[in-house]
Amino acid sequence: MKRSRPVSPRDVFAAVGDPTRRRVLDLLTRGELPVRRIAAPFAMTRPAISQHLRILLRARLVEVRREGRDRYYCLQAKPLRQIHDWVGHYERFWRGKLTALGKFLDEQAKKEA
Repeated sequence: MKRSRPVSPRDVFAAVGDPTRRRVLDLLTRGELPVRRIAAPFAMTRPAISQHLRILLRARLVEVRREGRDRYYCLQAKPLRQIHDWVGHYERFWRGKLTALGKFLDEQAKKEA
């Protein structure tokens, strides 16, 4: 039996850093799909899509099951929580900056009126 290693935030960030992999994750939000259905909307080879799927698998963002010769992938969103938590840490910062920008723009509009 393989030992389960913790998912590194670095793995998760690297996995979702690529737009193709983000699109794959978006496709999998609809449910489990075989590789051929995942590859269909992309202008790349199936081996290229399989490489992206291996990276997502390594980051534990997807799970795979075999059925005959086909491999079916499904989304495992739990590791995305790491990204959510990290981004949430900065939300207060941006909220304050956007509020200040809004006030500044309101003042500029009043001066121009």
